[in-house]
Amino acid sequence: MAFSTFHLHHRSTSIVNQLLLGMGGILLLACVGWLQGELDLRRDRTLVQIEGLAQLPQGEYLKPALLGYHHLGADILWLRLIQVIGKKRNSADEYEWMYHALDVLTTLDPQYAYAYYAGGIILGDLANRPDLSTRLLEKGVSANPDVWNIPFLLGYNYYFLLGDPAKGAEYIMKAARLPDGPSYLPGLATRMAAEAGNPDTALAFLEARLTDTHDPEMREGLAYRMKEVIIERDLLILESAVEAYRTQNRALPATLTDLVVAGALSILPQEPFGGDYRLDPKTGAVSSSTHPERLRTFFKRPQPTYSFPRTWE
Repeated sequence: MAFSTFHLHHRSTSIVNQLLLGMGGILLLACVGWLQGELDLRRDRTLVQIEGLAQLPQGEYLKPALLGYHHLGADILWLRLIQVIGKKRNSADEYEWMYHALDVLTTLDPQYAYAYYAGGIILGDLANRPDLSTRLLEKGVSANPDVWNIPFLLGYNYYFLLGDPAKGAEYIMKAARLPDGPSYLPGLATRMAAEAGNPDTALAFLEARLTDTHDPEMREGLAYRMKEVIIERDLLILESAVEAYRTQNRALPATLTDLVVAGALSILPQEPFGGDYRLDPKTGAVSSSTHPERLRTFFKRPQPTYSFPRTWE
């Protein structure tokens, strides 16, 4: 009798749970259907879709209202976003609403890694809003610490769009440390760090990678890059010494040896590839005989200005 009562109670509880889940699913589908019907009644469907993004509640409030169906909600919202993104051209405030929708989507499903990456590209390159792109991607890095392309895109934003090569190098290095990161990332990160005036940071990164890497070909590439960064470090030291000599003597040195004689430099550094460092006595410029081109990456875009408000805040 006791077993029968327990079995009946367990069965009743299971039925109630199934009914609640079913009702939640029906409610969600009904809401989606109603929203779709409302949108279809409007003449300019795309415009209404964009306005719908602006009217989305914050993800923190929407998530519990979906009764456990927040992953499905994120998928549906992504499908809505694709229709808006598919427009040939979007206005500035429409891109803001896209960011708001992406923020809601990634709150519903923080591991929706592709939404961070695709949204970061659209907001950074198409919308010319690296501030919103960076905010979304930093949220993605926090929620997806093992996905390499999110910090990679952050590094791109900081270097190319925000003019901060040091911060760009920091995120590219973060991406390079992840197991699925492409092999070119360490070189790119060190070029950025060297350009930012931080060759010691680049060297520390390369030394760590060299210690952790056992592949002979990769070790050879890392060792070669370390020598390139050493050249950049030495050139910065020499430039500083030339400037100190100019300040003290009100003239440029005739040779690099003059820097040591004058006390502006304790010793001349050795060029790591077996060449030598050279000085142009007319301009004061220093260079390497084996690597005459300085360690640079690419040109940066001019930074945009923003004038419109963030409508969701």
